Amino acid sequence: MLACAVGAPLAAFSFGCHGGGAVSTKTTLPQSAKPVVRDATREELLDKYNQIAQGVKTVNVTVELKPTAGSKYSGVIEEYHEVKAFLLAARPAEIRMIGQAPVIGTTVFDMASDGETFRVSIPSKNKFLVGQVAAERSSTKPIENLRPHHLLDALLWPEIRKEEAVLFEEFNDDTGRYYVLTVLRGGYQTEILRKIWFDRADLQVSRLQGYGPRGSLVSDVHLSDWQPLAGDQEHPAGSPAGPIAAFPRAIRIDRPHDDYRLTLQITKVVLNADIPADRFKLDQPAGSELVPVGDAAENKPR
Repeated sequence: MLACAVGAPLAAFSFGCHGGGAVSTKTTLPQSAKPVVRDATREELLDKYNQIAQGVKTVNVTVELKPTAGSKYSGVIEEYHEVKAFLLAARPAEIRMIGQAPVIGTTVFDMASDGETFRVSIPSKNKFLVGQVAAERSSTKPIENLRPHHLLDALLWPEIRKEEAVLFEEFNDDTGRYYVLTVLRGGYQTEILRKIWFDRADLQVSRLQGYGPRGSLVSDVHLSDWQPLAGDQEHPAGSPAGPIAAFPRAIRIDRPHDDYRLTLQITKVVLNADIPADRFKLDQPAGSELVPVGDAAENKPR
C-alpha cells in the first residue's frame, strides 16, 4: 500500500496503482495531413523579399474593397458596404484609387497621393480633402482616416538595403510556423522599422508590419492566396521581362492608430505596365468644398 502511495504521482500518468487505464490518447495523422514545413536561410529570405521589392515597379489592380472602422478597443465597430475599386501605384510613391458603388457604378471616393500631398474627393459630401502626408492627424471618425498612401505598404515594398541591420528568427503557434525578418532603424536609439513574416508552408510573405517611433505599430498587412501570374499580367506587351512569378490575391490592411481596416480581394492584376503620369493627377471637382487636413487646419476655429 505504501509503495502504491509513493508511486501514485508518477503512476497517474501511466497505468494507475490498480490498472485504472491510461489518461492520454495517441493519434497518428496520415502523411497527407501533416503540414509542410520548409527551411530557408536568412540570405535566401532576404533575396526572395528583395526580388519582389525590386521587381514590382507599377501595380494596376481591380479589387473588391471592404472597409471596417473602429475596434473593440474604441467600443464601436462599423462595417461599410463593399465597393469595387481601381487602384494604380508606381514607384517611388504615386498612388490613385477610385471606389465605385456596386451595380450603379457611381464614384464613392477618388484618392491620390504623391508621397508628400494627399487628395481625397468625396462626391456624396461634395468635399475635397487636401493635406500633407507627414502632417496628417487622426479624425474622430475612423473611416475619415483612410488615405491612399496607406496602401503603399501592401503594394510597393521597400527594399532591404545591405547596410540595414536585420534580425532572423523562427515563430511557431497554432496557426503555423513562420520565419521573421526584423529590420532595425539605427541612430541614437535602435528601434524596429518593420517585420517581414514568411509562412514556412510555402515561404511566401504572409505579413508585413511597419513601425513608427517608440515602437508604435503603424501598419499591419496580411497577405494570402498567392497565385501565379500569367505572362500578360506580369509583362504587358512591350515591357521588359521580370522575376515576379506570383502575387497575393487577398490583402488585409490594419491601421491600429487610425482605427480602421481594409480588406482587399484582387480580381485583376497587371504589374510593371507603363502608367501615364496624368493618371495619378486628381484635381478639385468644380463646386466642391476644399477641406484642408493637418495641423494648421485642426487649429482653425470652426
